[in-house]
Amino acid sequence: MTESEKIIPVNIEEEMKSAYIDYSMSVIVSRALPDVRDGLKPVHRRVLYGMYELGVLSNRPYKKSARIVGEVLGKYHPHGDSSVYDTMVRMAQDWSMRYTLVDGQGNFGSIDGDSPAAMRYTEARLRRIAEEMLSDIEKDTVDFQLNFDDSLKEPTVLPTRIPNLLINGASGIAVGMATNMPPHNLKDTIDAIVALIEHPDISIDELIKIIKAPDFPTGGIIYGYEGVKESYHTGRGRIALRGKANIEEIDGRTCIIVTEIPFQVNKSEMIKKTADLVNDKKIEGIADIRDESDRDGLRVVYVLKKDAIPNVVLNHLYKYTPLQSTFSVNNIALVNGRPMLVNLKELIQHFIDFRHSVIMRRTRFELEQAEKKAHILEGLLKVISSKDDLDRAIDLIRNSSSVDDARSGLMAVFDLSEIQAKAILELRLQRLTGLEREKIKAEYDELMKTIAYLKEVLESKELQMKIIKDELLEVKEKYGDERRTTIDFSGGDLSIEDMIADEEVVITISHAGYIKRTSLNEYRTQSRGGVGQKGATTRDEDFVEHIFMATNHNYLLLFTQSGKCYWLRVYEIPEGSKASKGRAIQNLINLPPDDKVLAYINVDNLSVPDYLDKHYITLVTKKGVIKKTTLEAYSRPRANGIAAITVREGDELLEACLSDGNSEIVIAVRSGKAIRFHESTVRPMGRSAAGVKAVTLADESDEVVGMVCVSDLNRDILVVSEKGYGKRTSIDEYRITNRGAKGVKTINITEKTGLLVAIKDVTDDDDLIIINKKGVAIRFSVADLRVMGRNTQGVRLINLRNGETIASVCRVPRAENEDSEQIPDSTLSLNDISEQESETTSD
Repeated sequence: MTESEKIIPVNIEEEMKSAYIDYSMSVIVSRALPDVRDGLKPVHRRVLYGMYELGVLSNRPYKKSARIVGEVLGKYHPHGDSSVYDTMVRMAQDWSMRYTLVDGQGNFGSIDGDSPAAMRYTEARLRRIAEEMLSDIEKDTVDFQLNFDDSLKEPTVLPTRIPNLLINGASGIAVGMATNMPPHNLKDTIDAIVALIEHPDISIDELIKIIKAPDFPTGGIIYGYEGVKESYHTGRGRIALRGKANIEEIDGRTCIIVTEIPFQVNKSEMIKKTADLVNDKKIEGIADIRDESDRDGLRVVYVLKKDAIPNVVLNHLYKYTPLQSTFSVNNIALVNGRPMLVNLKELIQHFIDFRHSVIMRRTRFELEQAEKKAHILEGLLKVISSKDDLDRAIDLIRNSSSVDDARSGLMAVFDLSEIQAKAILELRLQRLTGLEREKIKAEYDELMKTIAYLKEVLESKELQMKIIKDELLEVKEKYGDERRTTIDFSGGDLSIEDMIADEEVVITISHAGYIKRTSLNEYRTQSRGGVGQKGATTRDEDFVEHIFMATNHNYLLLFTQSGKCYWLRVYEIPEGSKASKGRAIQNLINLPPDDKVLAYINVDNLSVPDYLDKHYITLVTKKGVIKKTTLEAYSRPRANGIAAITVREGDELLEACLSDGNSEIVIAVRSGKAIRFHESTVRPMGRSAAGVKAVTLADESDEVVGMVCVSDLNRDILVVSEKGYGKRTSIDEYRITNRGAKGVKTINITEKTGLLVAIKDVTDDDDLIIINKKGVAIRFSVADLRVMGRNTQGVRLINLRNGETIASVCRVPRAENEDSEQIPDSTLSLNDISEQESETTSD
């Protein structure tokens, strides 16, 4: 190692921290975030300035894009050519920018996401509005800096006359921060700027009345106004955007015609996603999709099926496809070189301050130039104001031996400065005519008026603001146009829950995994012992396995065989008639093909912390394992489900219930016994835990058939056997034992009753719905069942044909004001049952 070399030990942590901060600041300041003054990132600024320097103006011929890119790369932006070309292309796309700054000729891409042609094929030039951004740049209006190799100078900001950041917006991702600013209408924006100039204390709410809302290049509809107001007040907000759609009749078919789509939505991707959803039957009612867009505008046609309801299909398109999207506003821009979050008023104020700075610098520059010219004209007037002075000057010049002698002589004789003397020596002889002398005098007088005006401008803040205002109004007159994006003020304020009645419904899940919701009114009340009505159409070897009560606004937690939990709103479940099959659960949640929903639970709310912390979900498996977990652990399910319980091999999840921590748990097993213990004996566990022993089974063939969590001890326990027998027993008949015991007899199991299949907690205010494995349902009032002892076989609840068994039992609130279909409480012959079922099926 030489003497000039030495090793300096540094802390690697400090070195990495310092290097990363330097890198992040470089990205923030020099790449990703726009300047609040001209609304441009460095690459945009360099492209526009490079085109200006190249002379590719709006009134000049187009030049090859490759020539422009080479100019910018070689002089100002030493990065990849694709970054420069992509920037120029985007500034030429009228679906990407509200007011395009580049006039492109050739293939510059499409709204379908098609790539532009290579830069050697396309041509470009500046648009007139872009020239307004470069206006007065040669009048010392902005600071310049050296380029990457210190050979040239480039502007640090453009002296724009248009509020580019507001009218075109910006987006970018830096390190640790990002920006996403929406575009606005030029007329509205300038009116808001003028209003702030005239009334500096104007409020944001008053500005909102002028600027209204963002105006996107692709049009569309802003659905709801709260997000707009929030973004204007705070700099952040979420704006819901919808495509513009009309319902029309075409060739006798009802069609939905989309003529505008949300900003930054790829049209072809939107159509593809919609087609996939139609094929997967997640959106129903669409027969065909046609893209009829051409050079005259966008047009996507959704041809509906004959039985489809247009408004329902359109709402599904808004809900499931990019026809409705969200624009997340994040107004972060560079203010004095530092990233800042700015609201609407601050954005406008920063632009006004910048324009004021430009006007002042331009005025000083023009005053300096005018005074220099006036100084020269004063010298000329001293010499040419009279014939004698002119003759004397000519003689002096003619008799001088050199230019320096002539200049010195003029300065001495006429009391001139060196600049004035030099100007006289350079004067052309034609300016010495009488007419030209008068022109010089008039020019000097006019120049003195200009100097006086410029000095007045520099001294008067009011005059400065008037100039800013007048120039903005001139820009508005030249380039202003009408809004493209409309505003639906009523939208967004109503949630989807507000438009769906919170009615009671019956949720039915079949053994094969088909789910539906049915209005409770479709189930008529009958007396116990009836044969029931046809409840659901099922496939061969399929039967209704779960049936339970819910309301449309409930949250439904679905627990599967593999021990996972899925989240679903009840109103998201397709509605069907009592006889319909329903929809496969796999079409509603991301359920793997080899998994199956085995348990379910209704939850009123998943967003109130107090409710979540005070409630628990208790799970039980067929092999008698129980587990309790706080509801809060289930409040954030993911689309692919979350772990709910670790199910041991040979076991499966059976039942789930919601409790408040003070309930008593009753678990029944297939052999006819039931165990009762307090919930507190089961400690809360994590979601992935396997649980603890709840009941001791009689033998290997025995299994748990159900569980109830009872907080009201006035409720009774109702059990049902597989051959249609059941009974109602007071909960006091079941003594409290330790968790894990064998339990006590709950029904007298005989060959006539069959094994136990269900257990429910009931009162006289409940109805009972029983469905057999053929889909036949009966509903009757629990009040018709008398309370009896544990050691009995119960009474017949539903008449079953030979070989039929019970599939599911559900407790529902008693139906009010319904006509009961009375059926004698007696055993019917097989022929009578077949005839009765035939009649109800045909109905």
